Amino acid sequence: MSETINEKKERPINEPPTSSVLLGPREGFNEHIDTNLSLLKYRLKTKNFKKVILTIGKYTKTKVCIVYLQDIADDNIVKSITKKLNEIDIDGILDSYYLVGFLEERPNSLLKQVGQTEKPDVLVSKLLEGRVGILCEGSPIALTLPFILVEDLQSPDDYYQKELRVSFIRVVRLLGTFLSVFLPGFYLATVMYHYKMIPLNLLVTLLNATVNLPFGPFLEMIFILLLFEILYEANLRMPKYLGLALSIVGALILGDTAVKAGFVSPPSVMIIAVSSIPIYTTPNQAGQLSLLRFIFTVVGAVFSFYGIILGALMLGLYLCNFESYGTPYMAPFAPRIKSDFKDAIFKKNITSMYRRPKSIQVKNIKRME
Repeated sequence: MSETINEKKERPINEPPTSSVLLGPREGFNEHIDTNLSLLKYRLKTKNFKKVILTIGKYTKTKVCIVYLQDIADDNIVKSITKKLNEIDIDGILDSYYLVGFLEERPNSLLKQVGQTEKPDVLVSKLLEGRVGILCEGSPIALTLPFILVEDLQSPDDYYQKELRVSFIRVVRLLGTFLSVFLPGFYLATVMYHYKMIPLNLLVTLLNATVNLPFGPFLEMIFILLLFEILYEANLRMPKYLGLALSIVGALILGDTAVKAGFVSPPSVMIIAVSSIPIYTTPNQAGQLSLLRFIFTVVGAVFSFYGIILGALMLGLYLCNFESYGTPYMAPFAPRIKSDFKDAIFKKNITSMYRRPKSIQVKNIKRME
């Protein structure tokens, strides 16, 4: 008796849920690698668009494709990525994220070291800057290397809006990142060690709000942080419509009840809420920012302002000493590359970007005459 295996039905090309835009292309990758390659070829009508196809996985035989522009991308970076992927010996690859651990130069680091996107236009723009892309059969997520931190402050929307608006939004994202990481720690350090800095009227309000609470400020803050994380995880994994109801119940009813019951204070709930919302102004860094927030919350409670300042300095030194395939992680700020500032925090008009980013090793630095 012969067994017939029907060919997998391909998901249509839709706007990706993780990268929705108001302006610009709305196409997104799907799980079929040949379709994804055709979306790239549609935009890159040049013989310099090259691809290297590998098969990885003892049982899954997953097709993985390295894409780059031959006359722009650095050969050493392409060879290094190809070598790392060729050396993978594993039972199966089910998604592009399976490859991340093999591509990271420091696998045990907290920092994100590989870029990702679901949009063909974003991947093409990164290829034009000299990066290398990696597509994986069965995954709509394309990986990009080298990766620098400033990439996650940028959004696909930024390149289809006026420069002043984009620059303002990027500053807001940067401020949101600092708020999300440091605000709970600064609050704890202030109320536990440096309360003399608080204006008298505000100090009286805080004391009235925290009187008769069963927990101290530190345990209260940790409790609320864990509660928010649990609500986030539950909301993420619940069915879509139940998740919406759960978020409303958790955020409004449970939070309000906890305050009225005297378990937590309104200022602490507000501080955690204010630090949680800005995390998602840079959603690709949400996991890392949540961990850093927890670390600096503990540091602020134990070592006060001095610990937070010392921890921030150590984090800054670590970031400045980090590289991704020869590219400084903090470029163009450390080292300072003046020409790359045109598309860092403040964005210049495209007519002034006649050179590719110098922070990435490329063969041809000229972008426009």
